[in-house]
Amino acid sequence: MRTLDPIRHAEKRKEILDAATRCIARDGFQGASTADICREAAISPGHLYHYFDSKEEIIAALTAAGLERASARFAEIMQSDDAIEALIGEIGRHKGKKPDPQARAMSRMLLEMLVEAGRNVAIARIVRKNSAMLRALLIDFIESGQLRGQIDPGLDSKLAAGMLLSVMDGMRSLTIRDPDADIGRSLEMLQTLIARFLSPPIKR
Repeated sequence: MRTLDPIRHAEKRKEILDAATRCIARDGFQGASTADICREAAISPGHLYHYFDSKEEIIAALTAAGLERASARFAEIMQSDDAIEALIGEIGRHKGKKPDPQARAMSRMLLEMLVEAGRNVAIARIVRKNSAMLRALLIDFIESGQLRGQIDPGLDSKLAAGMLLSVMDGMRSLTIRDPDADIGRSLEMLQTLIARFLSPPIKR
């Protein structure tokens, strides 16, 4: 019996996920078939099913990977002495850098998923689960900052987390709504908006 190489298996899964991201970003969720993903990943359809049972399972794996990265970043942010400064620093981390094609493809894919969630129950389930977990990370971040006196204690952490998630997700659609938008200045404005929203009121 052939022994599975876990490292090679994980590498191949990542190659397939990267290929799926590019396909969905380019052709939309409906337009990107499993055959397209196989061509992009240079594998046969039969080979694909050694790694994923369906396109929905590929999407679930993509969102899980994104959530894992977000969790790691939030863990670092919550260790900072200044919660708000750390968060807005994270938002502006790539400002001025050359756009990463894979990151741009991931952003477009996430928008496609939101659209698809309106008509596909399986994708809606994935989106809602992922959103709930991201919201939980933001709630922990806000409540930790409130305990340290760095975030407005009057904010409802659950509502505030939902608002932050919606605002940050909205940035993904900026260039679709306005292809000429100045991303650098838009990020600066987003950072200002979040800082003002979270900061404790000034005592007079």
